[in-house]
Amino acid sequence: MMAIAAVGNNLITYVFNEMHFPLSKSANIVTNFIGTVFLLSLFGGFLSDSYLGSFWTMFIFGFVELSGFILLAVQAHVQQLRPPKCDMMLSNGKCLKVKGYKAMIFFVALYLVALGSGCLKPNIISHGADQFKKQDSKKLSTYFNFAYFAFCAGELLALTLVVWVQTRYGMDVGFGVSAAAMVFGLIIFLSGTLVYRNTPPGGSIFTPIAQVFVAAITKRKESCPSNLKMLHGSQCIVPQDGTLIHTDKFRFLDKACIKIEDGRSTSESPWRLCTVSQVEQVKILISVVPIFACTIIFNTILAQLQTFSVQQATVMNTRLTHSFTIPPASLQSIPYFMLIFLVPLYEIALVPMIRKFTGNDSGITPLQRVGIGLFIATFSMVCAALVENKRRDYAMNQNRILSIFWIVPQFIIYGLSEMFTAVGLIEFFYKQSLEGMQSFLTAMTYCSYSFGFYLSSILVSLVNRITSTSGGGGWLNNNDLNKNRLDLFYWLLASLSLVNFINYVFCSRWYSYNPSLLPVVPLHEPQAEGHDSENPN
Repeated sequence: MMAIAAVGNNLITYVFNEMHFPLSKSANIVTNFIGTVFLLSLFGGFLSDSYLGSFWTMFIFGFVELSGFILLAVQAHVQQLRPPKCDMMLSNGKCLKVKGYKAMIFFVALYLVALGSGCLKPNIISHGADQFKKQDSKKLSTYFNFAYFAFCAGELLALTLVVWVQTRYGMDVGFGVSAAAMVFGLIIFLSGTLVYRNTPPGGSIFTPIAQVFVAAITKRKESCPSNLKMLHGSQCIVPQDGTLIHTDKFRFLDKACIKIEDGRSTSESPWRLCTVSQVEQVKILISVVPIFACTIIFNTILAQLQTFSVQQATVMNTRLTHSFTIPPASLQSIPYFMLIFLVPLYEIALVPMIRKFTGNDSGITPLQRVGIGLFIATFSMVCAALVENKRRDYAMNQNRILSIFWIVPQFIIYGLSEMFTAVGLIEFFYKQSLEGMQSFLTAMTYCSYSFGFYLSSILVSLVNRITSTSGGGGWLNNNDLNKNRLDLFYWLLASLSLVNFINYVFCSRWYSYNPSLLPVVPLHEPQAEGHDSENPN
């Protein structure tokens, strides 16, 4: 986490100052890169669950990521592999930008890092969770909290120590530190080889899903029986290990379980007849899509903190003492300073206290946790808009430079929201998966980051196009932030975030767990039919 965070969080400075791309283009390069990292997590989850297993996926793509770090360090060190030195601010954006084979080296290195990191991310989470029994909800919840704590520690090291190294000694040394951290991480990972509990791959995870849709469409004219025992795999009406019981949502898909009685003894093809459990897994995948979609705007906000907010800090007073200035990218460490204290406090103190009132092993349910985070995130953009308006007014009308500490609150607020949303979403997706799909469903968490960063790129381009006039560019079209209207862009994101939260409330109330995935209830305490753990009365 330290290695990839050190690259992604300060990349806009390198792309703008060393590769000489315009500011809006630099922001889009960064968001596209980070978006690709998270999108490739789906590929990593698929490879792990279907063919390689989490251990071998992490081993192979750990070295792919390492090769990308090394290539970035080499290019940053050798001046002949970069465009001529030039100050983008003083030249008014007229510096010669990277092109030809130099650009190819840069993007190859960047996307080797993206491929390696993307395939590692979901497997780190799922491989760790696989060391516990899935039925032990309390231990899994604790694991997810402390896994997130470890990620925060890595981010914090990247945004303080490594960013300071990048600023003081150059990006080549900074990229070299990332490569060294990756080597160290791989050594630690391999040291546990003999004691890991490894979940074997189960073949293509998409084939059973495709079979359900094909069978349901093939039998679309059939009528679903009123007696569930007539469905294929009806033994799953009683929960068993690795199976799901029938639910009433998406009844169309139940047609894939209808057995055709035509007097012949031959069994039907798997592409025409599926089990109840197989159909229910597909229902879960469809059901989680709205929850997944509601977190995209949340991660679009994160994209601004890693791009425009960093660039915003570069035109503010960064001096802490007479001899020490704060690297702008290090502002992103503020949430992680806070979270390394808040996450253990939440797990050790708040969860046991809340558990007494809710009776839930996690204190509050994963979906409730996500909702709290989405609500808080809106105020991060409200704060950012107010501060940018004040900074711009000081710079344009009073010829004063605002202190960098003014943009600290927006990072603190977002960090608090991420503690709820990120951990809640990971726990939610993992607990919705059957054996053989843990990495893929966990990867959907990271895919949300991907779409959020891609949406950021689209919004920047759309806003520039819509707000541009014949006399000049749009809100974000200029390399000089004082001539832009970043504050209005932040207000737009705050509005989208609020609408997104309202939409999430409806989606989460609609969602219900498959009863097989709920904690086991003793026989003498029968569970009421239709119980919804996410919407307790």
